[in-house]
Amino acid sequence: MNNILANDGLDKAAIERLHQNGFRISPEKFSQEDLANHISEFEVVVVRSATKIRKQEIDAAKNLKLVIRGGVGIDNIDAEYARSKGITVCNTPLASSLSVAELVFAHLFSGVRFLHESNREMNADGIEKFKELKSSYSKGRELRGKTLGIIGFGNIGVEVARIAFGVGMNVIAFNRTPKQKEIILEFGNGASVSIPVMTTDKNSVLQNSDFISVNVSGKEEVLNRNDFELMKNGAGVINCARGGVVNENDLLSYLNNGKISFAGIDVFVGEPNPREDLLKHPRVSLSPHIAASTLEGQQRIGNEVADIIINFFK
Repeated sequence: MNNILANDGLDKAAIERLHQNGFRISPEKFSQEDLANHISEFEVVVVRSATKIRKQEIDAAKNLKLVIRGGVGIDNIDAEYARSKGITVCNTPLASSLSVAELVFAHLFSGVRFLHESNREMNADGIEKFKELKSSYSKGRELRGKTLGIIGFGNIGVEVARIAFGVGMNVIAFNRTPKQKEIILEFGNGASVSIPVMTTDKNSVLQNSDFISVNVSGKEEVLNRNDFELMKNGAGVINCARGGVVNENDLLSYLNNGKISFAGIDVFVGEPNPREDLLKHPRVSLSPHIAASTLEGQQRIGNEVADIIINFFK
């Protein structure tokens, strides 16, 4: 019987399916500091973003054959070193794309209609200052007809574009490797339409977009003060990708000088201890790294993880 450690959790249906196929899933969860002391017990380790599989853990993993990152990217796994030791490394890049894209738009709607600000203010002063608050937040913007710039046009970027087209937005995109994608919009009556999107250069995206969504899979910085300077006055910025891909110091500077009208942030440098001035900024919509964390997304991740494990040991 193959032993599996799902150290950051796994959907119940996936666990049951693995049990039915003869696998044993450990009920234990280990701290990062203690993981190397126990990892030799397992042939498969499944992680999300919390657990890191580094050289220390790999060297201790005498029986490990397969590491799976449930989600996009494998930056918390030393994949090159693991593969050099004969360990297979996989992820599930498609399973959570829609979940992430929907949170991008949750932050985008929040930003253009001041929901993050008005929720705070209504809670504190909604009775005494209702009329003043109504006046303060009565200059929102519609998304229809606006241009969304997408930085990183992989699976998540494509889902973001699909929603944007459905809302009636224009879409321009940048990808490190130029590509063309056919975005399929499907409607409830069975009709569908295909919209081609060809990526362009980064500067064109920055200069011509009303809002920017960062959807890269890597962790290198892609937006800093040089990029903010190129953006339209009053642009909004959404980061549901990785902490650090948007320079937080520069973002705060451009929020404070008004060049950037709002930001939506799901990921932070220094998690789980993000900087306080970002958390308290009145024009920042916040969420605690939950972009992929929907019930449906977790079910799809679990199902894909189970597929990978079952097929690996056939």
